[in-house]
Amino acid sequence: MYDSILVATDGSDGASLAVDHAIELAAKLGASLETIAVIEQRTDYDNAIVDPDEVDRTLRDRAAAALDAVEAEATAAGISVETTIRSGVPHEEIVACAADSDVDAIVVGAQGGSGLRRALLGSTVDGVVRLADRPVLVVGQ
Repeated sequence: MYDSILVATDGSDGASLAVDHAIELAAKLGASLETIAVIEQRTDYDNAIVDPDEVDRTLRDRAAAALDAVEAEATAAGISVETTIRSGVPHEEIVACAADSDVDAIVVGAQGGSGLRRALLGSTVDGVVRLADRPVLVVGQ
């Protein structure tokens, strides 16, 4: 069914549920796993207030920690995993990564780490579902 799966993470509880589900699915199907963390582009307003290099380092450290956690969990489950950090608009980067890697499916959490909540889905998930040209599995809480 699926030979390769992409799971997106931001280290949040919702993303952790998606990661757990993706690893379980990959194990059952014998699929490889790719995982992506996206560093969201800052606004000009943010850049004027704080040191952009320090913000970038902090966000990259958080992304790397989230990916390290996925890698450890996948490896413990016997799943091969590739990790990627990208910068940009999260839903666009997730969809682009899926296309670049030609994965068979994308797994995302229904709500990420953003403080903003939408009625049903997070804005990143909404964008992935709308733009993806392959199956998207949304894992809720």
